[in-house]
Amino acid sequence: MTIIDPRVDAYIAKSADFAQPILEHLRAVVHAACPEAEETIKWGFPHFMYKGMMCSMASFKGHCALNFWKAELLMAEEANREAMGQFGRIASVKDLPSKKALTGYVKQAMKLNDDGVAAPARAKPAEPRALSIPDELTAALEKSPAARQHFEAFSPSKQRDYAEWIAEAKTEATRTRRLEQAIEWIAEGKARNWKYGKC
Repeated sequence: MTIIDPRVDAYIAKSADFAQPILEHLRAVVHAACPEAEETIKWGFPHFMYKGMMCSMASFKGHCALNFWKAELLMAEEANREAMGQFGRIASVKDLPSKKALTGYVKQAMKLNDDGVAAPARAKPAEPRALSIPDELTAALEKSPAARQHFEAFSPSKQRDYAEWIAEAKTEATRTRRLEQAIEWIAEGKARNWKYGKC
């Protein structure tokens, strides 16, 4: 029996107009392929559970993502790694594999869970990446004692999230906007992806 979580309805309703049909489509495909799937919200976005974690979906400002928990076992060579999930930046239903192909992935994911196969352990890098803080972020932190205090208390990965977000800005206007937003969030003790529950 399909178990619907009203929080998923709310998540879809709050998503951008382009994202809503994508999320509804993914939800329908998962439930058609796996009627026993239970919906829940983990880390701020919808997950589908079947004898454990099976898959999740998320919407962002300009794209959606679909992620299978044991993707390495389902599609090691086929996975698109340019965004969260295995299917790249999904901006419309047309960006997804066919309903038949998606159903196949769901059925394979179910079988892995039925058989009790564990997700492969993700190898940790031998050495952590060097942390490079952009000069403008350092200067802005110096002007905001509250932000500097929180930033210094953040883990290196949280610091890196902000540093890379600002460094990757393509234009000066975008960089300035991101820097202002970053200082505001950091002063409140928020991690870069706090909206998605990854604080």
